[in-house]
Amino acid sequence: MATAPDYLSRDALAILYDTDTVLCMSAESVRELIVAYRNKGLCSKRWKTAEEMVAAIEDEFYIQILPLKKEHMTTYARMEINEAQGHKDPSDHVIIAHAITEHLPLISSDTRFPFYRNQGLDLIFNEK
Repeated sequence: MATAPDYLSRDALAILYDTDTVLCMSAESVRELIVAYRNKGLCSKRWKTAEEMVAAIEDEFYIQILPLKKEHMTTYARMEINEAQGHKDPSDHVIIAHAITEHLPLISSDTRFPFYRNQGLDLIFNEK
């Protein structure tokens, strides 16, 4: 992500380049990347296997992959979903629930995510 500064706002870049920042990724995001690798060939020129791609998240990009736990699913189960904007992506909902439960900021460009702020989401909106 930090290798594509043209797609990131100054605020997002400042966080990503801060050496004190600990970068984390939900296991749900990793699952989405694996699906994209297998179905669409995402990053298939860089890594020979999806397993290599997953290893690179931690080994090359220094991003901690956070496992999903029962607590995250409990948060997800009680979340109000942004139906007004047609936000039906269950993976997004799980990622948001993960961030809320762990009290971690979430960087996103998705215009439907601000809806979840009143449910505890610490959103850093990436205005491209």
